[in-house]
Amino acid sequence: MTVSISALHPVFVGEVSHVDLRAPVGPGTCREIARALDRFAVLVFRDQPLTDDQQIAFSRLFGSIETALGSIRENQKTRLGNRLLAEVSNLDANGKIRTASDPWRLMQRANQLWHTDSSFKRVPGKISFLSAHELPPAGGETEFADLRAAYDALEAATKEQIEDLVAEHSVFHSRALLGYTDFTDEQRLAFPPVPQSLVRLHPGSGRKTLYLASHASHIIGWPVDQGRALLKELTEFSTQPRFVYQHHWRLNDLVVWDNRCTLHRALPYDDVSYRRDMRRTTVEDIAPTLQQDRGWVCSGRSV
Repeated sequence: MTVSISALHPVFVGEVSHVDLRAPVGPGTCREIARALDRFAVLVFRDQPLTDDQQIAFSRLFGSIETALGSIRENQKTRLGNRLLAEVSNLDANGKIRTASDPWRLMQRANQLWHTDSSFKRVPGKISFLSAHELPPAGGETEFADLRAAYDALEAATKEQIEDLVAEHSVFHSRALLGYTDFTDEQRLAFPPVPQSLVRLHPGSGRKTLYLASHASHIIGWPVDQGRALLKELTEFSTQPRFVYQHHWRLNDLVVWDNRCTLHRALPYDDVSYRRDMRRTTVEDIAPTLQQDRGWVCSGRSV
C-alpha cells in the first residue's frame, strides 16, 4: 500500500491515510511510516480501532517496547494486565473513575507537564504510540512541541553555550513538582537519576534538537539554581505557539511521536465526571543519549 501524509502544522506533524494498522504492516509500509516520522516527528492515524495486541504488534516493528512505569506499583492489580501498556487514564483497576482523593490521580496529573517519555531512564524512550479508547466530551487534548524547530531558532551564542551540556533527569523530580512523593525505597532504587545530553543529533532527519523535559532536574556541573533557570528558559522558548500543535482527539485515533525531538503534555478535563481511556506503548531508544549510535530499526532491519 502507498502511505499518504498531509501536513497538519507548518513545521511538523502529519496525518497518515491509506493504512489500516489492524492488518500486518509490511516492510515497505513500515519504511514509509518511519521516513514520515523522521520528517514530521508526530504522526496522526485516524480511525484505527486497535486491540491492545494490535497496538503492541505495530509498536514492535520499531524496536523493543519498554515496561510501563505503572508496573513499579508492586502487588497492585492493574486494569489492562499487560506490563507493556502504560495506562493514561483516570480509571482504577476495576474500570471505575478514580475518586478525587486517589493518590495515583496526582501521579497521572504530571502528564500535564511538558515532558518527553522515559527520559528518566538510562535508555530513554524513542517512539510512543497512544491510542484513544474512551474520550471525555471536552478537554483532554494533547499538545506537542517540535524541539528541532526550537533549536534552529535559538541564537548562535545560546547554541554554543548549551552544545555540550548534560542534564540530570529523574521521574521523582517531575512528580515532586506536583507534590507526589509516594514512592518506596525500592521504587527509587529502580529509577536512579540519569544524565542525558541537552542537545542531540536526531538521526532520522540529521537535525540538531533540544532534549529536555519536566524530568530534567538540573545541569550537571552547574549550580542547581542556574541550571534550572536555563532549563526553564529553554522550555518556555521551545513551547511558544509557533512550535506547538494541539491535537483534538477522536475516538480510535492513534498518535505516534518521536520522543527524541518533541515535547508533549496533556490538557486538563473534568476527570472526576468523565472517563478517559488512553493506552500507550513506548519503544526504547537504542542506547543512552551519551553514547548514541545512529539509525532507524524497523522489523530488525536498518532503513
